Amino acid sequence: MQLAKLRHLATALAIVAGVATLTSAGAAEPAAAAPPKPYAIPASVPKYIRDAVQSKERTEQMTARDADRKPAEVLALSGVKPGDRVVEFASFGQYFTTMLSSIVGEKGLVYMFDLPYTEQRSGAASRDFVAKHANARYQIVDYNTIELPQNVDIVFNVLYYHDLPLNKIDTAALNAKILKSLKPGGIFFIVDHNAEPGSGMRDTEKLHRIDPAVIKQQVTAAGFELVEESKLLANPADDHKWMVFAAGKRGTTDQSIFKFRKPLKAK
Repeated sequence: MQLAKLRHLATALAIVAGVATLTSAGAAEPAAAAPPKPYAIPASVPKYIRDAVQSKERTEQMTARDADRKPAEVLALSGVKPGDRVVEFASFGQYFTTMLSSIVGEKGLVYMFDLPYTEQRSGAASRDFVAKHANARYQIVDYNTIELPQNVDIVFNVLYYHDLPLNKIDTAALNAKILKSLKPGGIFFIVDHNAEPGSGMRDTEKLHRIDPAVIKQQVTAAGFELVEESKLLANPADDHKWMVFAAGKRGTTDQSIFKFRKPLKAK
């Protein structure tokens, strides 16, 4: 009987040891990350945009998002070019900043403006970016008290217009400042996540989306002309009911692109 018990115990220990070996050798191995979606830069985009998108400065984390964000097409649509003076709201992460700095070159400038709450997670990285790029400027500032540079060629607000009211920013006052900062014919370029048509800002806090009609109404009310509304980043499969940061769906929202222009002559 004692011998049988010993044999049983030895067998049990062997099984446990085998499972442990399998766990350490197999199950503990992390699953291989899915390869990024392929992204091809259209042949029609200017060389300075192609060079910026293909820049070695861009990290794998950035380029992995290109298939969904279509940076070459977006930048071409904006009209940004070498020598431009550019304002970028919500520059943290430098996804577009890196390309904008490359495009405007030595004769241009990129002004990066972020709200104070971003300091903890991105302030150091943004200052490091500026230290390495002579054509970049960075400021942590309350958008309600911001003083923008003047005679700017283009202002970018990508996926952040909806965040302005969430951060208690007076959107009308800021839009007026942007209009004043741009040179006549200058561009205010906005990309944002679409909410359900007719929903206004009902879902902005909960889902981080905004009805495109709200953007058009607010920006044209400030005195801008809408010169183009693009469906480049449209996604018909998006029902506009999920949070934009939802696992497995981030980056795939239905988005609108607006290209507003400051009138050449004051009305």
